Amino acid sequence: MLKRFPPAVADAAGLALHQLAGLQWTLAHVQENSPFYRERLSSAGITPEEIRTMDDLQRLPFTTADDLRQEYPFPLRSVPFEKLVRVHSSTGTTGKRKMLCYTQKDIDDWAEMFGRCYEMAGVTETDRVQICVGYGLWTAGIGFQLGCERFGALAIPVGPGNLEMQAGFLVDLQTTVICCTASMGLLLAEEVQKRGLRDKIAVRKVILGAERSSDAMLAKIRDALGAESVHDIPGLTELYGPGIGLSCGHPGANSAIHYWADYYILEIIDPETLRPVGPGQVGEMVVTTLRKEGAPLIRYRTRDLTRLVPGDCPCGCSLPRHDRILGRSDDVVIFRGVNIYPGQIDELLATVPGLGSEFQVVLDHRPDGKDYMTIRIERTEETPATCDSRMAKAIATIIKHKLMVSCETEILPYGELPRSDRKTRRMFDNRRFE
Repeated sequence: MLKRFPPAVADAAGLALHQLAGLQWTLAHVQENSPFYRERLSSAGITPEEIRTMDDLQRLPFTTADDLRQEYPFPLRSVPFEKLVRVHSSTGTTGKRKMLCYTQKDIDDWAEMFGRCYEMAGVTETDRVQICVGYGLWTAGIGFQLGCERFGALAIPVGPGNLEMQAGFLVDLQTTVICCTASMGLLLAEEVQKRGLRDKIAVRKVILGAERSSDAMLAKIRDALGAESVHDIPGLTELYGPGIGLSCGHPGANSAIHYWADYYILEIIDPETLRPVGPGQVGEMVVTTLRKEGAPLIRYRTRDLTRLVPGDCPCGCSLPRHDRILGRSDDVVIFRGVNIYPGQIDELLATVPGLGSEFQVVLDHRPDGKDYMTIRIERTEETPATCDSRMAKAIATIIKHKLMVSCETEILPYGELPRSDRKTRRMFDNRRFE
């Protein structure tokens, strides 16, 4: 399936050997070049030479976002400054930015991974790729553009927002591929629908990243833009950026994401016990890079929650898969003794016919001394208001059955909830804890 940007190995046995060699290289690299990792390994009583099998990976200490912030501005740096060619950072919404440095090899590897994403999505060199994500210190815009240019398609670096300009380019430039957040994709789809441009545009593919997207949202974006397929692309600033995997879009793949296991190791752990979870169970993603020079990662806790998807993919790609991101382990809210994250509610709402993709979960503490959950969700454009009572009852039933908590429900007309050109906030916890 992947001919231009093929995996480094052909099968699972070859992948295991490849990952072990990459892990051993990374440990030797940081032992020689990184004071941070050298001290961390020494404190754990481990030398690189002791890591002889993949089972030994679990002996290595974890790295966290706090480590990156404490080591600011050049955390995990493992090469001399003269070998660095670029820095990127997170948005910095939770304190100091997580700043990461890159060598030219790191940039080249990132471009190769991203090129693989475009190839898996079915992009061709004749496609015109409208990039509607942010540029700057964030990895998104430049990552999409870097991969597009490495692949050989035409990049249209528009950036986010400005729907009038975006819609104009879709028509004037006959854009065939759109790259954006899921929220921006919904805005574009609704703008095209509102302006009656459906028959004037040529969109074939949509590649979405940076936030979780529901099946309802994907269907809305695909149908309104007339796209052949919509693909989910994960990304993490600490791990190069976006382009570290892609959902192949095969009808039988259930939106699972192939991840580029020839560039990094993925573990799924219980965020409480820090032990590996069972096959198919939800846990926190932990990543270890195999050949990253500038700022390698060793058992980095991403806080993203997902599950590994077992078995072979019907698309024919041999690289392993994980589910879509379900939430973050540090975004979980505790409601009446139950741990809840937005992805869980998203998955349950998707099973109720007639509901749209946009919802909010509002948690309040009321004068009676109890906590209350209200789910506010839009109906689809085609669903009449006469269905509200049925849908509200269905929501309350499935939330009670699956999450073991009660909720109130507010069904809203389509388009009532706010949209965003970046990430849409879903959970609103108005409770105050002493």
